[in-house]
Amino acid sequence: MAYDADVIVIGAGLAGLVATAELVDAGRSVIVLDQEPEQSIGGQAHWSFGGLFLVDSPEQRRLRIKDSRELALQDWCGTAGFDRKEDHWPKKWAEAYVDFAAGEKRSWLHQQGLRIFPVVGWAERGGYDARGHGNSVPRFHITWGTGPGVVAPFERRVRAGVAKGLVQLRFRHRVTGLARTAGALDTVTGEILEPSGAERGTASSREATGAFELRAQAVIVTSGGIGGNHDLVRSQWPERLGTPPDKMLSGVPAHVDGLMLGIAEEAGGHHINRDRMWHYTEGIENWNPIWSKHGIRILPGPSSLWLDARGKRLPVPLFPGFDTLGTLEHIMKSGHGYTWFVLNQRIIGKEFALSGSEQNPDLTGKSVRDVIGRARVDVPVPVKAFMDHGVDFVVEKDLDALVRGMNAVSGDGLIDAEDLRREITARDREIANPFTKDLQVTAIHGARAYLGDRLIRTVKPHRVLDPAAGPLIAVRLNILTRKSLGGLETDLSSQVLTSDGAPLPGLYAAGEAAGFGGGGVHGYRSLEGTFLGGCIFSGRAAGRAAARAVSS
Repeated sequence: MAYDADVIVIGAGLAGLVATAELVDAGRSVIVLDQEPEQSIGGQAHWSFGGLFLVDSPEQRRLRIKDSRELALQDWCGTAGFDRKEDHWPKKWAEAYVDFAAGEKRSWLHQQGLRIFPVVGWAERGGYDARGHGNSVPRFHITWGTGPGVVAPFERRVRAGVAKGLVQLRFRHRVTGLARTAGALDTVTGEILEPSGAERGTASSREATGAFELRAQAVIVTSGGIGGNHDLVRSQWPERLGTPPDKMLSGVPAHVDGLMLGIAEEAGGHHINRDRMWHYTEGIENWNPIWSKHGIRILPGPSSLWLDARGKRLPVPLFPGFDTLGTLEHIMKSGHGYTWFVLNQRIIGKEFALSGSEQNPDLTGKSVRDVIGRARVDVPVPVKAFMDHGVDFVVEKDLDALVRGMNAVSGDGLIDAEDLRREITARDREIANPFTKDLQVTAIHGARAYLGDRLIRTVKPHRVLDPAAGPLIAVRLNILTRKSLGGLETDLSSQVLTSDGAPLPGLYAAGEAAGFGGGGVHGYRSLEGTFLGGCIFSGRAAGRAAARAVSS
């Protein structure tokens, strides 16, 4: 039988676009399949904040940040905690990715037109020892244009491939099976879904109008993870993180269902580290949702008081922005699936950013004027909209009223006003001078020693109960599903391996479907800014390897 293309790519998200772009550069013919309509091209990357992990970049050096490949690898391995036999390839991917981030990554992306916002963020700060979890220095580089700005160079290259006749984009094609001929995986089968005008991110029909069978010399799976499938998230939830919450918000649309992982596994691919996952603890219900259970993550500065459901501060070092999974584990063992930020308007105005391209129109629209304007207002417009309309927000002038509002929002009545007053007052007393035993206050002083944080991310220390800084604000925080850190095991060429460690001829995987490389390049935890980069790096490897493997 004849081949329909040299390579079939399953998934038109970032990893799939990168792989296809590389195949086009090599002169290979490609069919790209995706179950969603064309308006969803770019997948989850489109919705992202556009964060990229870079090491020893010009942006870092201009801000007097001293970084190195060795320090970054130390941080990565201390964060990942690799401890399994299955971590053989993930560790190799980690080393290769840090080399990429410290080497050609920025210049390669820059050549394609991607630009970086000049202030580098400091995500996942850790708070343990030097060999433990966290970024020792700021490394979170924001793409100018956020997620759409990351997608654009690769979509442009793919559409150039369409114009050349090398690429066929077949949307509304839902893969249901993979098959082999003479041992090599070369056949993709599935359903053709009815046309859909559903807007990006919204649910599209699953009504089938036909079937398809396609053949190619190689198949690349770039179908994403499981974050939109709460049943699958719960079934893979690890015991170490406690009991999964009854209520979870979705950081991704429902079509991020993880079903392709099972199909690849049935075809012989080895799915590893499925119990490793990355969910956020600072989720708020979107007051203007695009998809079902749509949640937005707060990207907090370090000053908000983080309280459990009963109003007690979380233990050291579980401060805002320090240890995502450590905080998740603590919350899920507390008996309640939510927590609180308590702060004031002065803090929220400078320290709250919201993740997502649609929540950052100034950066997404590449407007210097609007970015400057954000810094000049008391509260950025997207954050103010949540204060006004968000069901998780309580805004009051005095603490007693704030507590009544918190208890009304939760419905649990667990917060005692006098206990909370004592908690906040004790913290406020520590602000009066530069010396403190409160390690969160120490962390605030440390953050302000970094110019980037001092300029745009960390407010000058002050009393939470200072009337001049009011009103007071409480934000209920929910668990927000996002990434699966495990995936199909791959070697450094992105070729999928079988359970005995042998390559599965013809099958490759990249992006979240491959655990961003190797079946879990992050190990147990992420340093942030590494998901988009993982899609780019693994997608590039898959496209280049498949191009070499097939005969033209």
